[in-house]
Amino acid sequence: MRNSAAAYNRAMNDDHQAAMAARQQRRERLIEIMTARGGGVAVIPTALEKVRSRDSHYPFRSDSYFHYLCGFPEPEAVLLLVAGAKPQSLLFCRDKDTDREIWEGFRYGPEAAQGRFGVDAAHSIKLLDEKLREQLSGQQSLWYSLGHDAEFDARISRTLNALRAEVRSGRQAPTEVHDVRAAIDAMRLTKDAAEIALMRRAASISAAAHRRAMRATAPGKFEYQIEAELAYEFRVSGSQGPAYGSIVAGGASACVLHYSDNDRQLRDGELLLIDAACELDGYAADITRTFPVNGRFSGPQADIYDLVLDAQAAAIAAIRPGVDFEAVHRAALQVIVRGLVDVKLLAGSVDGIIESEAYKRFYMHRTSHWLGLDVHDAGEYKRGEQWQRLQEGMVLTVEPGCYIRAADDVLPAFHDIGVRVEDDALVTRAGCDILSHEAPKKIADIEALMRDGR
Repeated sequence: MRNSAAAYNRAMNDDHQAAMAARQQRRERLIEIMTARGGGVAVIPTALEKVRSRDSHYPFRSDSYFHYLCGFPEPEAVLLLVAGAKPQSLLFCRDKDTDREIWEGFRYGPEAAQGRFGVDAAHSIKLLDEKLREQLSGQQSLWYSLGHDAEFDARISRTLNALRAEVRSGRQAPTEVHDVRAAIDAMRLTKDAAEIALMRRAASISAAAHRRAMRATAPGKFEYQIEAELAYEFRVSGSQGPAYGSIVAGGASACVLHYSDNDRQLRDGELLLIDAACELDGYAADITRTFPVNGRFSGPQADIYDLVLDAQAAAIAAIRPGVDFEAVHRAALQVIVRGLVDVKLLAGSVDGIIESEAYKRFYMHRTSHWLGLDVHDAGEYKRGEQWQRLQEGMVLTVEPGCYIRAADDVLPAFHDIGVRVEDDALVTRAGCDILSHEAPKKIADIEALMRDGR
């Protein structure tokens, strides 16, 4: 028992060292970008604590940009990166306070934080304004993202105005402001080895949760009971919880793209659409599966399900380095529209339907988005008229769907069938690697899991 605990602790320390080294490399890369554009100081605050009600707060989560570069987990923290002849990283955080720790838990304090998170120096957050003026004085550029936090924007303005007021003393305020998030966005688009390892693990935990949900589903259960199965698997497997609000949508609710009530009783003969995944150390998975409540697809359900699955296969086949982002959507769309014509839900030529966008009645969203620290991750999709080209190390979702609401011009057998199948794809040299492959999606595999699980 003692040996296994020691091995676990060594593994945890190795993981921390690898994560710290990766963040150090990211900070160095950002400083290189800043240096190439004249240097300056980057200011990256973490997220604010948010009040839930009265004196209760929402669980704290670090700002994604701050986490990407630093990893320090506490609120009231700011990272400064200084480019120039002596590049350095400075962390500002709360002081060690043993009295507050009795009420609120452990605090690193500046001294411990410096060594633990690999920054060049750490200071009390109380010294931020003083040190910020000191570091910005004489710098040409401030790297900061305006408009995301009005309170911190005001703090930056006060610092700049204080420097401008001291011009006769020889101080100079920056004259240029660059959006630091835009620079980091370009970095975040391509994942490093540490990020890929976390995302692979997050996808594996999430896939296990989907399998658990399939085994637990039966007519008469409530959507929230299935949501609880997902949440249990997320936490018991070591993740911090859902990466986003879990969608557990039975019957007609599956045709509501961002359904959130999760309170209906599941009925025999319906499909259940689950869009849910965990967050692990800041990184999200994003998986959707659709399956029959009673464990057996009906003929019309199977027709629409296979259509969506074929569309996803076409989209996945399109993923490889050098292909533009839109090609993935085009591949899925061709299959979806052709299938909707075949089952007589749409009439006309495939090209004509795509041009008129008549398909949007049944398929109204796009096929992919970036995935990473945020479930809809940072990074541009298009610059000017050019779509982003896929590169090795990018991660995107592949999630075609078909949503058929009850209507007079729709055959009753297709009423309220909502299907989406979503996986997480890592772009590789040869094509892509589906990180979420452990969640079953073939009809035979789903039906076998539900039958055997019961």
